[in-house]
Amino acid sequence: MYKVTKEIEFCYGHRLRNYDGKCQHVHGHNGVAEIELESRELDERGMVVDFGDIKRDVKRWIDSEMDHAMLVREDDPLVEVLEEEGEPIYLMDDNPTAENIAREIYEYAESEGHPVSAVRLWETPSSYATYEP
Repeated sequence: MYKVTKEIEFCYGHRLRNYDGKCQHVHGHNGVAEIELESRELDERGMVVDFGDIKRDVKRWIDSEMDHAMLVREDDPLVEVLEEEGEPIYLMDDNPTAENIAREIYEYAESEGHPVSAVRLWETPSSYATYEP
């Protein structure tokens, strides 16, 4: 099995609903998404996938949808205020935890046809969550 990993850095804000702790308040992170792709065979170029293709597809999407945006659950009362102020938001069905953000990135990369096997989201330099189905 061949595996490659592309790191994508981005900044985001969020808060967690139904959570008792500091993360219930609006705060931000300098996140790093690690997109791991794998294949039993290499393509005609000798690659699992070109890193430039991941950058073109996945990084572009993260930059346009999540970077410097507030990631909020769609039923968060903060949505209305953010929309009124014209702030960039990314709506999620679930709490914007590291686990759920990793899943969102995984699903997008997969929808673009990439052979993604896992996504790790580093929320801090010492804490990350992984999603792999």
